[in-house]
Amino acid sequence: MLTKQKLIYQIKHHPAIRTTYETLGSFAFTTMGKRTPLDENLVLIVANTGKNFSGSPRAIYDYMKSHKEYDKYRIVWAFNHPENFQGEFLDVVYMDSPEYVQTALRAKYWITDNNIERSLQFKNPETKYLNTWHGVALKTIGNDDKFSGTFDYSDIDYLCVSCEHDKRVYTTALNASPDCFLECGMPRNDTLFGVSEGDRFDMRMKLDIPVDKKVILFAPTWRDSVNGGDSFDLEIPVHFDRWREVRGEDYMIMFRAHDRTSQLMNVTFDDFVVNYSTYDPLNDLMIAADILVTDYSSICFDWSLLEKPFVCFGYDWEQYKEERGVYFDANEKYYGGVLKTEEEVLDRIRNMDWPAEIEGIRKLKEEFMTYSKGNAAEICVKALFGEPEEEQAE
Repeated sequence: MLTKQKLIYQIKHHPAIRTTYETLGSFAFTTMGKRTPLDENLVLIVANTGKNFSGSPRAIYDYMKSHKEYDKYRIVWAFNHPENFQGEFLDVVYMDSPEYVQTALRAKYWITDNNIERSLQFKNPETKYLNTWHGVALKTIGNDDKFSGTFDYSDIDYLCVSCEHDKRVYTTALNASPDCFLECGMPRNDTLFGVSEGDRFDMRMKLDIPVDKKVILFAPTWRDSVNGGDSFDLEIPVHFDRWREVRGEDYMIMFRAHDRTSQLMNVTFDDFVVNYSTYDPLNDLMIAADILVTDYSSICFDWSLLEKPFVCFGYDWEQYKEERGVYFDANEKYYGGVLKTEEEVLDRIRNMDWPAEIEGIRKLKEEFMTYSKGNAAEICVKALFGEPEEEQAE
């Protein structure tokens, strides 16, 4: 059976299929668009290619809903499973459906953290397009990744950047023009500013996490499919029974798998390792946790805003950087470098030098989160829609 997931995999991994899809699809939708009038007050929002009601698009949506001057806009969200979001009282369409295409062609405004056109090119020249993207990149993305879709952001209006590194990457990986860069960071990170110890305590109460234990947020990135797109399973060389033996009395683990991971092959959840893979928003978990353990995920850069210790567990570092490709050597940028074994990770946690760890994460923040100041959602909304009318009149 050819599922949507497998179809996307086939398009990305076979150049001839990709070229045919992009050429025919772009022509068909562009032709349709020429006969479709724009709705000046229609906004289309897509978060994480239709998977979530979260991230930077959600932060922008929340900002708009909290300011009455934007009430005139009709906001439509696209989801893979819109039935899951009926309780949110949203105006929704099925992602990639004919109704989705019609909405995209009619909408004067597009907001996303990945893409609207699904590797096609059919944007109306009058449509205003804001893309927040979804993370600072260690691993290659977009056109720099041979197994990604085609990205051409040459006609995008606004693209959020968090640092100079983003600008360099997006110029090639997304074919973005420097004229579109919005130096504000990602709106999803606004809530990571000004977090107090009281906020951390309240978050642990909300998540039902013990306040007297150190909490490790274990958040690996996904690995590409090895069976033609049938599944994206992940098996990590970790034995949490060993972690419990060494750290169990004083620690607990919040496990957060990437949403593209279809199955964890060797992790058993209990009161020591708790599964938060489907919990949103992710920022709640970061606020509640004390230590982050990840591999090549961009979460470490968001995490740096909180100035708490981060451990890079890159058990397949040499293979990963050869097969996927990376933009820089993590051993040079990450404090403590890339740890290859589980025992190295446990030893780092067991003997953690907290002042040195904090200094290390601050350096990461200073280089990769330069433009993040906590007001990205406001900057994005005002860039896209202009200053509110009453403010212009003052």
